[in-house]
Amino acid sequence: MKPDNLGYNDKIENFRIEQGLESFEIGRVISEHRELYIVRTVNGEFEAEITGNMRFNAKNREDFPAVGDWVALTTYDAAFAIIHRILPRFSTIKRQAVGQFGEVQIIATNIDYAFLVQAADRDFSINRLERYLTICNSSKVQPIIILTKTDLIDALQINEIIQSIKIRINDVPIIPISNETKEGYEAINTIIEKGKTYCMLGSSGVGKSTLLNNLSGKKLMRTDAVSLSTSKGKHVTSHRELIILENGGILIDNPGMREVGIADTERGLKTTFDMILRLSVHCRFKDCAHVNEKGCAVLEAVENGEIDSASYENYLKLEREKAHFESTIEEKRKKDKDFGKMLKNYKKDIYRKN
Repeated sequence: MKPDNLGYNDKIENFRIEQGLESFEIGRVISEHRELYIVRTVNGEFEAEITGNMRFNAKNREDFPAVGDWVALTTYDAAFAIIHRILPRFSTIKRQAVGQFGEVQIIATNIDYAFLVQAADRDFSINRLERYLTICNSSKVQPIIILTKTDLIDALQINEIIQSIKIRINDVPIIPISNETKEGYEAINTIIEKGKTYCMLGSSGVGKSTLLNNLSGKKLMRTDAVSLSTSKGKHVTSHRELIILENGGILIDNPGMREVGIADTERGLKTTFDMILRLSVHCRFKDCAHVNEKGCAVLEAVENGEIDSASYENYLKLEREKAHFESTIEEKRKKDKDFGKMLKNYKKDIYRKN
């Protein structure tokens, strides 16, 4: 396999040379299982671990390898390798780590495009699409909306859903498909380019694994039916994995995500809700929160129908979520700093006593 089949390019090669990494092999992380990584190189696949030095110096989860990363490694017999360094990421899709205070979970790295997958027949939510879109805009990843299971509804309903999306989301391609009849697959295959990396974001049961199987022409992922008792999808994919498609595209499958907390900078929200940003410059107050202030241009636009009210409410929800996450990050940093000071003073006391 050639390096460019994995998405390798001149920018990565130039960095390798500049940093004096010629003595290492370069590979891409294609799978992760509890800090054991599967890395693919031109010489095959290797089970890999990070060095003790990398582990010691890691400040948070973002300092560990993730699916999609390019890494410098030393390979050994029996298909084993040691990862010495993570090469710079040009994009990182991440969310708030579920159940972990102030932590970020990396979904995938070095992604060019993200397929935002939703089933058209059930559980459809434009609010959720805006949430995924915010994650993509924050990560500098190009989004593409994929509507699955269109064979279960009629053409009029499909058109109504597409039009409802366009009212709130502009300039994002929308591709309706059927995993059963393969209708719409030609449009997807036209988008997928050799050497470009794509990932799929969506809840369980929306058809991501079936889509991956159909695009690859192989049964790579097990699929299950939606639960009849809850009408919710079952978690079939249990880990992230990078797959090379027959046409040369690179696709990362992800487990279904019921909780997608945004770990956002201002960029993501401002890009997703760009009309609110444009109108906010006309607000009477520079620090306008667009909630109940007098002279708020955004509230005026909501009242006269220029901004969709549901989109406005979703913006406020995501803005509150972002502010809360930022406060937890700051609180965690303070606790870590205080603990560091306490440990330093403790070591000084021990030194004095001795």
